[in-house]
Amino acid sequence: MPDQRSTLREQRRAETQRAIQAHAVRLFTEHGYDATTVTGVAEAAGVSPMTVYRHFPTKEDLVLFDQNGRLVAERITATPAAQPLVRRIGSALIDSAATLTSDNHSNDRTANREFLLARLRLMLATPALRAKHLDNQYALQQAIVDALGDAATDPDTAFQANAAASACLAAMHTALVRWAADDGRTELSDLIAKALAAAFGDTVVDADPDT
Repeated sequence: MPDQRSTLREQRRAETQRAIQAHAVRLFTEHGYDATTVTGVAEAAGVSPMTVYRHFPTKEDLVLFDQNGRLVAERITATPAAQPLVRRIGSALIDSAATLTSDNHSNDRTANREFLLARLRLMLATPALRAKHLDNQYALQQAIVDALGDAATDPDTAFQANAAASACLAAMHTALVRWAADDGRTELSDLIAKALAAAFGDTVVDADPDT
């Protein structure tokens, strides 16, 4: 019973968090990031400013917060450890993007794609968000390195893992910028695959995933 209550609390927290963030991104898009206050976001979401800050410690977090690090880490953990680092990381980035954005004629998926596009446009257009986005990228890089496990246990292999993760994330950033410029018309996962292939060669994304 205690576990069930804890799960329900977590679900309610996640629902509140999603609702606040959705209102924030909508207001930032409609009125501008700088012109929109946290109090305005709280009023739109029907909660107190304290509740907003409990879920999102900074105004930037209202745009930048996501679960992508967890999703990518799960994908990496599921890949064969014998694969080259870049292939493990690259396939995880592609699969995660497909999970979040691929068009399967689902209303929820379409809404999520538009939400992700709106967040991305705000990140690219707002100087304060661009600066904080670098912190998020570093956190994602660390999540990737941690997910590689034994591949990053000593200084030399950790260096290689960080270099591979950083390079893959740079390729993904190029794909994200293109995706935003195309208004999401091209599948994000395809763009990430193309960016990785341009940086590392076709074998990174075309090779048999079990080899």
